Amino acid sequence: MKLRKTPSGRHALSLTVALLGSTLLAGCFDSDNDSSGPSQTEVDPNLFPSDGQLEATIRRTTGGVPHIVADDLKSAAFGHGYAQAQDNVCMLAEAVVKARSERAKYFGPGPDAGFGVGINVVNDFSYKAQQIYAGAEAEFPNLSPESRALIEGFTEGYNRYVNETDSSQFPAECADQEWVQPITPVDLLAHYRIVGQYASGALFATGAVFLAVPPGESPAPTPVSSVTNVEEVNKLLKSVVATAEAGAKSHTNFADMGLASNAWGIGSELTEQGRGALLANPHFPYTGHRRLYEVQMTVPGYLNVHGAGLLGTAIPLINFNENLAWSHTVTTSRRFTWYELVLKDGDNLTYVKDGVEKPITTETYQIEVDLGPQTVVLERTFYFSEYGPMIAANAVSSQLPAWGDNGALNTSSTVAHTYRDANANTGGLLDTWLGMSRASNLEEFQSVFQNCGSTLWTNTTYADDQGNAFYIDSSSVPNLSEKAIALVNFRRAGSAAYAGLFDQGVTLLDGRLSQEDWVETACGPLVPYDQKPKLVRSDWVQNSNSSYWSTNPDEFLTGFSPLFGDEKAPINPRTRLGIKMLQNLMEPGFPDAPLPAGQDGKFSAEELIGVIWNNRAWYAEQFLPELLQRCDAIGTTAVNGVDLSSWCQSLSTWDGLYNRDSVGAHIFRVFMANYRNDLDSDLTTPFSPADPVGTPADPSEENAGTASDTMLLALADGVTALQSQGILPTDALGDLQYYRASGGVVPGSGGTPVFQTQPIPWHGGDGNIDGAFNAIGVVTDPFLEDTRFPRIAPTTIDNTAGLSDGSDGIDGWLMARGTSWHFGLEFTDNGPEAYGLVSYSQSTDAMSPFFSDQSEQYSNKDYRQLFFTEEDIQANLLPQGETVISSE
Repeated sequence: MKLRKTPSGRHALSLTVALLGSTLLAGCFDSDNDSSGPSQTEVDPNLFPSDGQLEATIRRTTGGVPHIVADDLKSAAFGHGYAQAQDNVCMLAEAVVKARSERAKYFGPGPDAGFGVGINVVNDFSYKAQQIYAGAEAEFPNLSPESRALIEGFTEGYNRYVNETDSSQFPAECADQEWVQPITPVDLLAHYRIVGQYASGALFATGAVFLAVPPGESPAPTPVSSVTNVEEVNKLLKSVVATAEAGAKSHTNFADMGLASNAWGIGSELTEQGRGALLANPHFPYTGHRRLYEVQMTVPGYLNVHGAGLLGTAIPLINFNENLAWSHTVTTSRRFTWYELVLKDGDNLTYVKDGVEKPITTETYQIEVDLGPQTVVLERTFYFSEYGPMIAANAVSSQLPAWGDNGALNTSSTVAHTYRDANANTGGLLDTWLGMSRASNLEEFQSVFQNCGSTLWTNTTYADDQGNAFYIDSSSVPNLSEKAIALVNFRRAGSAAYAGLFDQGVTLLDGRLSQEDWVETACGPLVPYDQKPKLVRSDWVQNSNSSYWSTNPDEFLTGFSPLFGDEKAPINPRTRLGIKMLQNLMEPGFPDAPLPAGQDGKFSAEELIGVIWNNRAWYAEQFLPELLQRCDAIGTTAVNGVDLSSWCQSLSTWDGLYNRDSVGAHIFRVFMANYRNDLDSDLTTPFSPADPVGTPADPSEENAGTASDTMLLALADGVTALQSQGILPTDALGDLQYYRASGGVVPGSGGTPVFQTQPIPWHGGDGNIDGAFNAIGVVTDPFLEDTRFPRIAPTTIDNTAGLSDGSDGIDGWLMARGTSWHFGLEFTDNGPEAYGLVSYSQSTDAMSPFFSDQSEQYSNKDYRQLFFTEEDIQANLLPQGETVISSE
């Protein structure tokens, strides 16, 4: 609830079943959120049914993948929403609770886990201040007809499933819960606003926005309802502030959103059939709202696309159609800027810009908090500049001034801080991906971005049936003037503190003058298409989350805004390995690894999925030979009290890969987890922009092969950690590294999560520590990603890449992120041919046959064909065949 705003404030078997009538659904929607669509005289038959009745056919093939066919876009989205709800109703319902700022209402203030008691209060208030729901209400009437069709259709499909299903039959995480209820299109759009801000506003919703108050004011909210237990409420309010303080400090690198990916676009020069090919390998969480859900949506004559999207998105996001395919990787770009405002002397609620006084405005919000026997209504006032919410910069970094202190840029003036978010409004999100999905060639695909389409926080890597390979940083990047860019570069060069802040992902601008405001173009205040990094080639383009600069070293990309990322700067180990494989197609790295493109040096779809699963790792190829020489030199002489001889013996016979049966991979992992801390000081050949793959390199020869050898000391520290857990040098990686889903608990219930599968041996390596291309990793968060669903989380040992310390019955490496939806695709004379998997499977319902089926396939390297043609779909229908759902 928003109470007030200052005057100057900003604001298969065939089955037909009926949807509940519109009169019954009317009570579920606010009158302000009418989703009736266009009038009959405005109907586009490709978008909306001419008679207003929705109908979709859902056919499921191997892995539980729904293939949805409908006569119009809204009906196709209707089928998609229904299918997603069948498989993930609890996740979708919780996402809406979050977007509506109602976590504290339903789940309580927040458990004493993660950041601490009160995190739900902090989040709920912060999302209100960030206009998550209010912004969706304002945006919805202005959506394109296409977006309305998708959002309304998906909403009605979700509601259809919720209304027809006995709530006791929902998964354990949400069975019989009042918060699982029909939703409105605005609810779904509000969820998209959170998705859009994963790399921006969401980073400030854990405390930085909540703590932003003028000097002398407490950030603690005020109870405005009757309170029966004053002591309990006062204790909660203190905890909320402490939790916000911890949450604000939890983000030390705003450039790292915890997501990664690999993507290759292969052109005609390097494919078996002389057309294009794509490697798609997102590295996303295995849990929560960022899971990717696979689907094919077909509206004959209008749309036919197969791919996967984040839960709740009404159209898939990483896709292919008859003529083209693409994937996304998280960019190095900036999606927000901070502003330092110079305050008027003696007035903490007025700032001065270009000599003109401007007010810091206020908005007051309320949330409900479930405290068991009582529900308390809390109220808080938040503060805003013309740019957006105020933030407590000093809560993020002690090196930055508090509100009312002298500034970092304006050292002789008192200041306050605020931020502007390039992804604050996501009304065009679905239009972008629909345009990409309907494109039939490179020119049409590029036109989506020429017409201001944005993929929010990702790059796009593309290939097509004409043999083109295309890369673009298609994210939302603030458009700064040349003068503002020059000032940013000047400050980075002249101030170590400013440079350090910039390297942490914060672009601090001077709000004293409008010269550092974002510059408006035809695409609003964002960098337009012609100024974005992009490249078309006929051999290859790639991205593995390093800067656009090294998309293809035969044609470096330079001269772009520093807000896109650094040029002529070191690239990460996955990028180094990916480029090495592309430049050396006839070299396997280690003898037991397959050649990247086979004996002919030309990629097929199966060879591209094989590249992901070859489980090569950069650091093994760079450092293992040197480490083995030092092992030979030290022999049985103890290093830091550890006899390394048996561990070195296993390393000497290791295949250099991160397969399930690899013996020695675990030893090298803990070595690298320690040695990576020494890379900057120990490597003797510095980074060279002329050789970004080969440098930095060459460990120091000082003390090599002795008990003081830096590499051997790192190995000894790693071995000590393995020994503490009873791990042997002869253990295979698949006996130590596994995926195992857990949950089964209602948020806020106090229940104890349980494991929901047996351990499933997992292949792959940590992308940062192992430098593995097939990147996976451990997650220590006690909740499923982005949610309040409890999970079993390991307590880990430092400098081990997440090795459990054995507490709570967890051992080894419990993997919970990394390779997710992934595939290799080649365009052939017969259309697209693709193979892949969703590693964690389609459903989050532990009772579903699609809960862990693909996880077993991933474990066994048993990929499946991604069916696209009608013939293939019909030949591979699951026993339940097809379901026709309709509204009547």
